[in-house]
Amino acid sequence: MTHAVTPFPDGFLWGASTAAHQIEGNNTNSDWWRKEIAGAVKEPSLDACDSYHRWREDMDLLAGLGFTDYRFSIEWARIEPAPGHFSRAELAHYRRMVEGAVERGLRPMVTLHHFTVPQWFEDRGGWTANGAVELFERYVRATAPVIAEDVRHVCTINEPNMISVIAGLAKSGEHGFPPAGLPTPDEDTTKAVIAAHHAARAAVKEINPGIQVGWSVANQVYQALPGAEDVTAAYRHGREDVFIEAARGDDWIGVQSYTRTRIGTDGPIPAPADAERTLTQWEYYPAAVGHALRHTAEIVGDVPLVVTENGIAAADDARRVDYYTGALHEVARAIEDGLDVRGYLAWSALDNYEWGSYEPTFGLIAVDPETFERTPKPSAHWLGGIGRSRELPRAAG
Repeated sequence: MTHAVTPFPDGFLWGASTAAHQIEGNNTNSDWWRKEIAGAVKEPSLDACDSYHRWREDMDLLAGLGFTDYRFSIEWARIEPAPGHFSRAELAHYRRMVEGAVERGLRPMVTLHHFTVPQWFEDRGGWTANGAVELFERYVRATAPVIAEDVRHVCTINEPNMISVIAGLAKSGEHGFPPAGLPTPDEDTTKAVIAAHHAARAAVKEINPGIQVGWSVANQVYQALPGAEDVTAAYRHGREDVFIEAARGDDWIGVQSYTRTRIGTDGPIPAPADAERTLTQWEYYPAAVGHALRHTAEIVGDVPLVVTENGIAAADDARRVDYYTGALHEVARAIEDGLDVRGYLAWSALDNYEWGSYEPTFGLIAVDPETFERTPKPSAHWLGGIGRSRELPRAAG
């Protein structure tokens, strides 16, 4: 027997997230496009979900399903295809997306940087080149026509800790991630993206002081095995905590989690061989988001929390519903325990390009790769229905 509770307060953000490069298609001026065409990844993004042209359909579906919020990113490589040259047409395109969201009753959360940069920015040395922070700030100021009105939440940089980790991997000359845990982050990149975030936050506030500004951190949910507490704290600091600490002056912080990482006295330990795994080969662990929220709150202090990404890559949509059920109970318990959680946005709205492959299907909505037809999965209807009712089914007792 079940009964329903209503843990999510009025005004709670309830939605799904996407990233421009992963859904738009043909983002030909970006650094990632160049990697893809050079064969550096398993498969190229090419048309992706064609959301550059089909964003209205995407928003219609999300609004019709019951979601109230949509997090999407705008693409720096489109807006500034050459240094100092800003495309009025692309700015107008993203402005139409903001207006389209509002028209459909969706509150837009706009991410200014979601992993990709213009090729010219990469060519001059990326984040650690002289003047990189100022160039990002200039781009942020140029987005004023997009975000100045109707946008309540702006995310400056998505998962800056992953940017730093990937930079460290590239600098080391190694290929691929270790079996467990993350590579060593690049210290110079860490400093640069933190400085870029602070500069962007100030720039957004000048555009409109009412915009709530934050950034999102990839939470790995580091769990110390007995005797490994100090090892875990040291391992976690440069990969996660320093980025959470950098958000202490923000209006909110994005919490993004999918699984856990156990740490022993010698470092990260792979999940047991018999553990259930998702299509990304991560351990199936719905409780991750609860741990991530509590750890983030412990580090950041009284900054409000928003779950800006959470979900699994699964072929069996019933497992996706089960995962979301467990995750949402964790969010509800965090709220009940007094954490200031302001929203939950699933990853992802669509089955999309997962940075080298289309195989991991995170989406609430399936996308036909030939026709681009969108088909909401049962999980989309289920999760959207909770958005309408604000009621979360829970086992009695």
